[in-house]
Amino acid sequence: METQAEHSERDRSSEPRTGSEEGSRFSRFRGAAAVVRPWRRRVLVVGVAGAAGLLLFSAFVVQPFLIPSGSMEPTLRVGDRVLVNKLAYRFGAEPERGDVVVFDGTGSFVREDLGANPVAELARGAAASLGLAEPPDTDFVKRVVGVGGDRVVCCDAGRLRVNGVAVDETYLHPGDTASGAPFDIVVPQGTLWMLGDHRSRSSDSRDHLGSPGGGMVPVERVIGRVDWLGWPPGRIGGLQGTGAFDGVREPGRAHG
Repeated sequence: METQAEHSERDRSSEPRTGSEEGSRFSRFRGAAAVVRPWRRRVLVVGVAGAAGLLLFSAFVVQPFLIPSGSMEPTLRVGDRVLVNKLAYRFGAEPERGDVVVFDGTGSFVREDLGANPVAELARGAAASLGLAEPPDTDFVKRVVGVGGDRVVCCDAGRLRVNGVAVDETYLHPGDTASGAPFDIVVPQGTLWMLGDHRSRSSDSRDHLGSPGGGMVPVERVIGRVDWLGWPPGRIGGLQGTGAFDGVREPGRAHG
């Protein structure tokens, strides 16, 4: 009898465990999953909120831009990420001579593309607004050389004359002159005359003299002023200003 009892105990111990123990394990698993899911949801919500906040910040305050070409060398180099101050001209102030600005060249530097895919443009714009992609083909970065009413003439011994005053452009790329092609223009009110610092490599207002608008960029097309360099680490800091136009007279007092 004892032998049979021992066999019965061994037989029951060797049977697979079912019932309450499995239910207990399943309950523990469900409990752990229930803890994980809210954590994942919180991370997702925080991530989405952070991205939305960053997009809003870049839309209205400061927007990073990736520099895709060497047209502004040596001031800005290929691969630089600049931070554009979008509040610089929001409260009555307007771009000044010498400012480095980012602007939408639609209608001045490029024709409006009516066949563009709006969804693709929106996605690219969002990536560009975070500095993760090159800016749209319609966005440019140049230096303001003439404002409304200015007469800009080239060249006087290789230098620009603005309102009759010769400008010493120390920011030009080494070896470049003010322009390889002469021009004599008067900037209409409400527009800007834009040139790149690497004049021999820059497609700017000079290239659109014969186009509608004559290469002039409407002030309302300016996105913001380049105030800071955000990348690479060795170049992080504020963008150095220029005193090249300090001696330029206002249009009403121009002579020469």
